[in-house]
This record gives sequence, C-alpha cells and structure tokens, in this order.
Amino acid sequence: MQEPTVISLGGSLIIPDKIDNQFLKSFRDTILKFVTQGHHFIIVAGGGRTTRVYQEAARQVGTVSEEDVDWIGIHATRLNAHLLRTIFREKAHLKVLTHYNEKESLSEPLAIAAGWKPGHSTDYDTVAFAKLYGCHSVINLSDVPYVFDKDPDKFPDAVALEKINWVDFRKIVGDVWTPGDNLPFDPIASKAAQEAGLKVVIMDGHNLQNFENYLEGKEFEGTVIS
Repeated sequence: MQEPTVISLGGSLIIPDKIDNQFLKSFRDTILKFVTQGHHFIIVAGGGRTTRVYQEAARQVGTVSEEDVDWIGIHATRLNAHLLRTIFREKAHLKVLTHYNEKESLSEPLAIAAGWKPGHSTDYDTVAFAKLYGCHSVINLSDVPYVFDKDPDKFPDAVALEKINWVDFRKIVGDVWTPGDNLPFDPIASKAAQEAGLKVVIMDGHNLQNFENYLEGKEFEGTVIS
C-alpha cells in the first residue's frame, strides 16, 4: 500500500455551529475523487462546536477536572469520526481508529480516526498515526488559512507565513495544552512532530480546490512547518 495522506480534519469544519452538511458532501466528493486515482487517506476528526458546548456546560454546572473536560472533547471527536466513517462507509475501514499504539492492517483506501487520551488535541493523535503508519507529513485542514506571526484577531498587522521551522512555530504556540484551545497546531503535537521530523501543512479546509492543488503537487495557499 502506498503511504497514506494523513489529515487532521478540524472540528470547526465538521460542526462550526451546527453540522455543515454541504462541506461534508464536498469533502466526501473530493476524497473519493482521489481514492479512485489510487490515493489512501487517514482522516482524524476534531471535535468542533460539540466539544465546546459540552465542555462549557460541565464547567458551568460544577467544578470539574481538566482531565474530565478533556475526555468530553475526546468523545466529541469520536462522534464526529463515526459520522465520517458512515458517509465514507463503502471505502472506509470498518473500525474508527483511536489507539495510536496499535497498528491495524488497512486494506481499505480510507481510515477514520479520533482522539484517544487526555492531554492534547487530535493534532497529536494525527502526528501519532502518521508515525505509526510510516508517513512523513500531515495536512491540517481547519478554518485557518495560514500560520500568522501573532494572533490576527487581536493584531491587524499580523503577517501570514508561508514557511516556518518548528523552533519558531513553537515559540508562537507555546508548550502547554489547555482543553478547548484554538491554535493552528497544538503545542504537544508540535513537539512530537518536531521530534519525529514530520512536515505539517496548515491550510483552510473550506477551500477544497486549494487542497486538491496540494495533493496534485501544484502551488497552494497555506503554511508549511518543517
């Protein structure tokens, strides 16, 4: 089997406010187009709005541990992953992958994965699955088109970066993961990716033509971290 393309599919694309059926249909069509051309994929689902709604509820009702809040997010990713596996059923591995220390034989062209343990986001799970299946890069699809040198929501003069090394990127995101954080790539995952020598490509998942350009080796808009 060829090296799979490993994708961290941000929950902000799956369920920004409510489930985005139109995006999922377009994403499905795009993935299946490349599957027919012989591509293989491992897609790790994020939690999106579901995660935050449940985490906020838990915090408002009573005192909860950060570990329990993290578990809520993990189960949200698993719900989204089962949705993805269902819409890709004819081409997808029957089981949603969660344990990134157990390598399964993937005879199907597509596998869907989700979160496993507390302490990080599904970005880390994506890195772990990439390492497990011998992949050298990860695509991070979310609602972020680039990595910026500082928060563009707070600083109008923030600069989009097309390339950045891991040392400089980790200075931007820091070293601590807090459940619910909204970062271009989580700090724990970034450390693991750097240590593994992985390349991570950040791009806006809404622009599926741009995503196709990347898969076809054409020019694309986004940030390469290596």
